[in-house]
Amino acid sequence: MGKDRQPRGQQRQGDAAGPDDPGPKKGAGSRGQRGEEEARTCCGCRFPLLLALLQLALGVAVTVVGFLMASVSSSLLVRATPYWAGIIVCVVAYLGLFMLCVSYQVDERTCIQFSMKLLYFVLSALGLVVCVLAVAFAAHHYSLLTHLTCENAPDSCQCKLPSSEPLSRTFVYRDVTDCTSITGTFQVFLLVQMVLNLVCGLVCLVACFVMWKHRYQVFYVGVRMCPLSASEGQQQKV
Repeated sequence: MGKDRQPRGQQRQGDAAGPDDPGPKKGAGSRGQRGEEEARTCCGCRFPLLLALLQLALGVAVTVVGFLMASVSSSLLVRATPYWAGIIVCVVAYLGLFMLCVSYQVDERTCIQFSMKLLYFVLSALGLVVCVLAVAFAAHHYSLLTHLTCENAPDSCQCKLPSSEPLSRTFVYRDVTDCTSITGTFQVFLLVQMVLNLVCGLVCLVACFVMWKHRYQVFYVGVRMCPLSASEGQQQKV
């Protein structure tokens, strides 16, 4: 009888341990796959979202400073007040935020997903070019103001280049009561525009790099609405 009880106990322990062994392994594997998918989703939705928010914040800042510069004098040229650069970057940012609402699918199986990514890449490249132009115009105007000699006139400020310059021109800034608003405040605005547009151009360049990396390397962009299957999750882009 003792011999019969011992194998039964061992058999019960084996039966109890046998069905439980595969269970935790399957649970651990499914939890690992879910964790990997969540990590990819977070990597895909946070980084482009951060870029779009940066573009929006910098675009609004460039636009506001540009309109403040335009209020200094009515005779300022459009290239001297680059609010247009901020407006373009804001449009790019809104497109990037809207792109995150499109559900992610492997290998860009939807036409709207591919179209929006391509448009976002092209507009980010355009924003980069526009920001570089804004920096160049602001730097040129700032260097010009450093060589000007300004005098107050009725409702205007007249600035002249030194007589030693071959092209001695006179620049008239209308609706200005004091020349310090041109030689002081406006110069500060130009410096701020150079810094903001330089940072904004770098953000647009990073956005272009993210889109290129997502297309030709493994980088997940967008909000994934449905979890990928195990076979699709193991695919790699070449």
